[in-house]
Amino acid sequence: MAKKPRRTVKKQAYHHGDLERALVDTAVRVIQDEGIAALTLRDVGARLGVSRTALYRHFDGKQALLARVAAEGFKRFHEALATAVARAEAAGTDPMKAMAAAYQRFARANPSHYQTMFSGVLTDGRQDPDLQRHGEAAFNVLLNTIRRGQDEGRIRTADPVELAEITWALSHGIATLGMANQLTRTPAALEELAVHGCAVLLRGMQKK
Repeated sequence: MAKKPRRTVKKQAYHHGDLERALVDTAVRVIQDEGIAALTLRDVGARLGVSRTALYRHFDGKQALLARVAAEGFKRFHEALATAVARAEAAGTDPMKAMAAAYQRFARANPSHYQTMFSGVLTDGRQDPDLQRHGEAAFNVLLNTIRRGQDEGRIRTADPVELAEITWALSHGIATLGMANQLTRTPAALEELAVHGCAVLLRGMQKK
């Protein structure tokens, strides 16, 4: 009886640049399914069937891979906030409240990125230029919106950076507690709660 020809399994091939994208996408899935602590560069490579040598051509360790995930997250975050502000200003509505709602939508839609951006796992994000640049760009959307409000007399004169950090902390707290199911005492959706919280905060920020 003739032997059946052995089936060969082709290794997954990647064009230039595709492996780096695949590594990041796989890391995002691992974080979502198992958490950041479960992520290792070796496991990500094993899932894709690539060698250790191939991995280190793109990332020199777990921190570098996490930094890329966080940088991508801040880029999306920046775009979400900037879009919310632009739409609110075009419609003549409050851009601060629009950003508060956009913050919650981003966190819900990008849980792996959000966790990587804000969980403190990156011991020194300043070592990654893309992470630094996208993080500053996202914060500056809020900061510049507050500065415009001050110039227009809607927000009181105070350190705009301090006001921006307080506003950011409010939205971040609602998103983080909400994702951990710690805000179940109120029937309000997180977006509604964030907008209401922003309204309360803005009353305190109004020019006297």
